[in-house]
Amino acid sequence: MQNLQARSNIYALLSRILIQELDTEMLQTIKDDETILDFLPNLKNWEALNILENSVLLEEHLNPDFINISILHLIPYETFYVRDDQMIETGGANPVTDTYSAYNFMVDFAEARVVSTDHIGVELEFMHHLCEAQIKAEEDNDAEAAYELKTVQKDFLNKHLLQWAPMYLLNVKYESRTPLYADTADMAIEFLLSDNEYLSSGTSLE
Repeated sequence: MQNLQARSNIYALLSRILIQELDTEMLQTIKDDETILDFLPNLKNWEALNILENSVLLEEHLNPDFINISILHLIPYETFYVRDDQMIETGGANPVTDTYSAYNFMVDFAEARVVSTDHIGVELEFMHHLCEAQIKAEEDNDAEAAYELKTVQKDFLNKHLLQWAPMYLLNVKYESRTPLYADTADMAIEFLLSDNEYLSSGTSLE
């Protein structure tokens, strides 16, 4: 269960960083959490993180970088990478729509800075959603539901995130102008690959 909660937390963290600009509260959370900073070593050692006010970090460095890697220069949507015409599918034909619906996951377009449900931040949030559902199933001693949810995680990771996210994240690493997003890209690639190994290693539950 501890490993499952850790996986859920990492998916939530990656989703939050990649889905929209940071706010002061989230930035302070990152600065105060040594575990998070250990995942982001270049950010941890970034001099500006400790000498600049949060408002300056956000307005002059981090949020412009988010705009750069998610709106201006790079496209964080699955359909852009997997469709031959490189068009973003914003309607019901999006490949993730049915899976989201089957597991009661809804995208809050008013909150998230996305135009389609296959944004990397949303797909990572869905993995967090599945992990949390598996935690509840295990707490309820529902082994069948827990097994199904773990299987869905593996399938979604292989059919969706791993089909395109590493390419996007490599581009983020090289396009980013701050260590936050470069480190997040490295962390996300490593975690997605290791989580796939974990989910594929066997069917036994935590």
